[in-house]
Amino acid sequence: MGDVLAGFHAAWEFESDSVLIRFERGIRTPKLFQALGERRIPHEAIAAVTLSPGKRGTVVLHAVPRPGADPLMEAAAGQLKEGCDPYRLVLPAERETLAEYYADELRAQLTSADGEPTDRYLVAAPEAPLQFKAYDGKASFDGKLVSFRWFWTGASSAKWKAGDQSFPITDLCGIEWRSPEIFEGHLRLLPREAPVARPGQADQDPAAVVFGLGYGPVHESLPFAASVLAAVRASGPALLTPEGGVATSTATAPAVRRDPADVAECIRHLGELHQAGLITDEEFTAKKAELLAEL
Repeated sequence: MGDVLAGFHAAWEFESDSVLIRFERGIRTPKLFQALGERRIPHEAIAAVTLSPGKRGTVVLHAVPRPGADPLMEAAAGQLKEGCDPYRLVLPAERETLAEYYADELRAQLTSADGEPTDRYLVAAPEAPLQFKAYDGKASFDGKLVSFRWFWTGASSAKWKAGDQSFPITDLCGIEWRSPEIFEGHLRLLPREAPVARPGQADQDPAAVVFGLGYGPVHESLPFAASVLAAVRASGPALLTPEGGVATSTATAPAVRRDPADVAECIRHLGELHQAGLITDEEFTAKKAELLAEL
């Protein structure tokens, strides 16, 4: 057992080779933290450690992960809000001196190479089996196979024609996760052999599920994406970006005219987001015009 530094929503236990982060399960704890439970972060997975002033009389201890070290952060691709970043520990300002001590201790464990991208994941991914409900279907992952089962109330005609889908991990090279807190959020699988005519929109792609108001929440869809991404990398070499990261997108096929019924459904969903205050008047007007232009 190492020293423990407890903050809001989490406690960090400092061990000889890692930091064990245990998240609380209180009602005010972000749902993503509750879903993760606890995570062990090896020292070699940390690039830097910072301590900075937080909001409302707090300080924030932040362990910055190395690029490619954590499948969860790799899948998130910078889309997590600060309050849902599992590498941030928020503490009362009166604990700043204690936090600075632990920050210095942790920095002393890092090496000059810790800022370099890793060639493998150093932090364990959430374990399969995992599943969640998207707007247009149910996504399931058993560790070897990703399956999409379409909902007749949300799936596009293109997906109904294609039928329910199953993707062996060995046939994939990566995954693309776009936060459900952003319009057109989705989870898209990237096949090793991309089809000649890949749909540009996720709602038309049988290799993707789309999110919506109350569907595919971060605490369900992001751990799912991270687990799939880790399994893909373990199965063989993934496509890499010039910076050394896992590919998160592929070339988009030329735009095609969309089914008017699908466009109408997208506009209805857009209206729900607008009424819920998740997008502004300007964003609603601009996106609606884009959708109508696709007819």
